[in-house]
Amino acid sequence: MARGYNMGGMNRNQMMAQARKMQEQLIAAQQKAATTEVSASAGGGAVKVTATGGMRLTSLTIDPDALDPEDVEMLQDMILAAVNDVLESAEQMASQQMSAITGGLNIPGLF
Repeated sequence: MARGYNMGGMNRNQMMAQARKMQEQLIAAQQKAATTEVSASAGGGAVKVTATGGMRLTSLTIDPDALDPEDVEMLQDMILAAVNDVLESAEQMASQQMSAITGGLNIPGLF
């Protein structure tokens, strides 16, 4: 093999095999993150939301005691707070799973 293909003791074929392995690990981590659920709540648990690492809401529960026709804005604020919290948690969880594979490298387009 030509000397130009030996980089740091690793030949091109070894590098390609390592890249394929990392790609497979990344796909597996993305699939796992997409189905892993995280939860958040607001209003002392009056609103509970669950989402996946794929940024899909899977559950929204509202305590009947939180339903006050005189204060709809409060319920809306609790829903927004819970949804934003759960989506932030889902994003962090997915990023942590990706970082475990990439060693903390920021690879555009992953999460």
